[in-house]
Amino acid sequence: MSTKITIGAEYKHTFSFTQNDVEAFAQVTGDYNPIHLDPEYAAKTKFGKCIIHGHLSSSVFTRFLAMGEPGGEGSVYLKQETEYLRPMFVDKEYEVVFRVEAIDDKKHKAEITTEVFDLETKKITIRGKGLLMNADLY
Repeated sequence: MSTKITIGAEYKHTFSFTQNDVEAFAQVTGDYNPIHLDPEYAAKTKFGKCIIHGHLSSSVFTRFLAMGEPGGEGSVYLKQETEYLRPMFVDKEYEVVFRVEAIDDKKHKAEITTEVFDLETKKITIRGKGLLMNADLY
């Protein structure tokens, strides 16, 4: 069930991905790039180890917006602009932060900033803006 949101509201959720998540994503998308799946290959890159697919890492936005706060059930994620700033790795904790920037009451839409932070380094790994719609949010 969704709740009403207000401009300036902030929501935080912690999460991580496993190697099984990465492998399942590769199977669903067909993206078998060895940078994600082959530790020997990845060790020779500037990252030194396998990294998570960019779109898998940003899928956390829809996970929480469609099933948690600030959106919830019945939400429709209409748009996402995303910048991938740093690599993300399996079995590492991250925090996604959503901030409500604007609300269009008539159209039941909210503009939301989306950021992912590495909890260890406190650095942003992903940032962007999303547009969320839900009749129950207002």
